[in-house]
Amino acid sequence: MHFKTVALIGRYQDSGLDAPLRNLAQTIQAAGSTVLIEAETAKNTGLTEYRIGDYNEIGRQADLAVIMGGDGTMLGAARTLAPDKVPLIGINHGRLGFITDIPLHNATDALTSVIHGNYEIEERILLEGRIMRGDETLFSGIALNDVVINRAGRGGMIELRVELDGSFMYSQRADGLIISTPTGSTAYALSANGPILHPRLNGILLVPVAPQTLSNRPIVIPDSGLLSMTITALGRVESGASVHFDMQTWSDCQPGDRIDVRRAQHTAKFIHPVGYSFFSTLRRKLQWNHMPQLTDETE
Repeated sequence: MHFKTVALIGRYQDSGLDAPLRNLAQTIQAAGSTVLIEAETAKNTGLTEYRIGDYNEIGRQADLAVIMGGDGTMLGAARTLAPDKVPLIGINHGRLGFITDIPLHNATDALTSVIHGNYEIEERILLEGRIMRGDETLFSGIALNDVVINRAGRGGMIELRVELDGSFMYSQRADGLIISTPTGSTAYALSANGPILHPRLNGILLVPVAPQTLSNRPIVIPDSGLLSMTITALGRVESGASVHFDMQTWSDCQPGDRIDVRRAQHTAKFIHPVGYSFFSTLRRKLQWNHMPQLTDETE
């Protein structure tokens, strides 16, 4: 794959992002590629000396998109650019950064190496879903991390009937339910005590949020089926429920509404420098290396 045009997309709300973005733009040019700055990024950082384009233009023209920011910035770019099959590389300018995995101080060397052909490519599944009220579609969305059904506000627990390809799985009363991709298993699902899934797994993870019954446990299902979650009851008459597709929210669900979720048609393509290791990322982000030294007392 030859990266003739490389797009730069930044979390432009961050102060001081113009300097590292400009440095990346210069790195891209020095490696022989054309720079294309995402329009809102250019507007808010002052990087107007390069070609500027919106996401539609990036989808048509870019051979690679470099995302500088946190995982939220990557989520939005991945959902938007997946249909155009634009591969993504993430530079971490946030805090945790499981999918913007290149540290800022390594960005120049890593990006130069990638443009010169030293990289690995990885495809990750996305979810697509819709909220149905009878035969009416209230909302539809795409998610790279997860689709989350939550109780709204201070309402009581919600009750869900969960089916896979029309077969009844279970009913549960809980604060919510997380339907996660392997990518999303290190996000909200992890904080709700779900397992970490390797990104190459073809599976979908269901994690209950504060279930009433402790026997409601996380479960991994094949990514080839259709999940249907029907809201059968709400904790209070006046309360509602909300559904989140990554950062996109529909907040007016009522009893009888059905949320259908399946694997999306498109995948997100991630680019990593040669030598990338998912386990190395886990060790660094989750501090698995920081083990206490055994002493005579702990042995």
